[in-house]
Amino acid sequence: MTQGRGIKFEHINVEEAVKKAQYLLETEINISPALKASIELLLLLISILVNRIRLNSKNSSKPPSMDPDRKKKLNPKRDRKAGGQTGHDGKTLHKVENPDEIKEIPVDRNKLPVGQYHQAGYEARQVIDIDITTVVTEWRAEILVDDQGKRFIAAFPQGVTRPVQYGIGVKVNAVYMSQYQLVPYNRIEDHFWDQMGLPISVGSIHNFNQDAFERLEPFEGWIKHQLTVSDLIHCDETGINIGGKRNWLHATCNGQFSYYYPHSKRGCEALNEIGILSFYHGIMCHDHWKSYYQYGSAHSLCNAHHLRELQRAFEQDGQKWAPKMSDLLIEIHQATESAGGRLNQMESEIYRKRYRQLLQEADIECPAPDETKKKGRRGKIARSKSRNLLERLRDFEDDTLRFMDETIVPFSNNQAENDLRMTKVQQKISGCFRSMQGAKIFCRIRSYLTTCRKQGVTSSEALRLLFEGTFPSFMLGAE
Repeated sequence: MTQGRGIKFEHINVEEAVKKAQYLLETEINISPALKASIELLLLLISILVNRIRLNSKNSSKPPSMDPDRKKKLNPKRDRKAGGQTGHDGKTLHKVENPDEIKEIPVDRNKLPVGQYHQAGYEARQVIDIDITTVVTEWRAEILVDDQGKRFIAAFPQGVTRPVQYGIGVKVNAVYMSQYQLVPYNRIEDHFWDQMGLPISVGSIHNFNQDAFERLEPFEGWIKHQLTVSDLIHCDETGINIGGKRNWLHATCNGQFSYYYPHSKRGCEALNEIGILSFYHGIMCHDHWKSYYQYGSAHSLCNAHHLRELQRAFEQDGQKWAPKMSDLLIEIHQATESAGGRLNQMESEIYRKRYRQLLQEADIECPAPDETKKKGRRGKIARSKSRNLLERLRDFEDDTLRFMDETIVPFSNNQAENDLRMTKVQQKISGCFRSMQGAKIFCRIRSYLTTCRKQGVTSSEALRLLFEGTFPSFMLGAE
């Protein structure tokens, strides 16, 4: 890890080496302009590449899986035995009151000593197992014929429309494995054949997903309304691959609801098409993507992102104010948690004064570039990443510290990042979505299943209700 000023790599201070090379380049008079320009370009590329090499999950938005030489973190030794602790709600099996099958074991009387015996009850042990099998139900509609030969056939139950068809259980299992467990179609096909001897094609699995997508059209309108009227929502977006091209998957969520939507764009065009933020008037928690500032009545910035950026500012730019700001933000967070989620006005003002004082010190250490030295260019002179972070913390003080003044506002935007995590797993497994329609199918079904789990309804139960033509009670009872 780099400490202090200067970028170090393999014990070489790259920043000092680059500055020395630049000095020699400027003082060398017997060098052609073309060679000088080429060397300057190489020095710039070296600085950029070394900066990227030093980025990891602690000082940037890179996932831990991309950390170089990632080592497994060992759990610290604790003064307690391994396994579940006292009071822990474990997963131990418990006997059931009404077993499906009872098998009695008589005592082998031939092995008993001679004597008189009477029955005194039994000792019971239960074996809980599963039986994976197919169940075929044949519906036989009675046919009556009157005196004129006219036939009358009893009506089949709703949904029974073909001579042979898959039942709800097959559809639930296929969609659950595909859209929740993210199992590829071919492996689902193998699962049905190997476990149940049931032939099911990739096309059928796709049709089940399409059926679920169409049945969830009312849910999409419902979930958008719930998020629109929520006091707080989290927003985030991540890149996805659709047909080999870069697209974006947008997430809007909170602790109760989740909604995903794919789009080719990242900004306002996509957010307007989604149709939630355009009508939203609550607090939006996000990562300072500027498009979000076109919506909502108030904003809260993710301080987990700030902590990573502050660590990068210290490690790569040697900014001594950065770790002080990190410590202050963590201290405020801990104080807010201890106070029950909100500081009183006096405590809040004390922390704000410390916050502003630290930014004033940072402004001396990391000053803005001299705008008077602009040479006819429009706009501001480019800032360093550390300076951009400083100005964001200064200009968006209320949004950065909102978590200490309003109980419903969290310290970070981790809710949205957690909701998006499994979509990244899907991309790792499948590589990409083949089409935009496939991405929309995944997003709508995933929105439903994630919301159901937040509401205490299992994914299997949620899908069964869906294919039975109804929705969970939390939807039916909502306004």
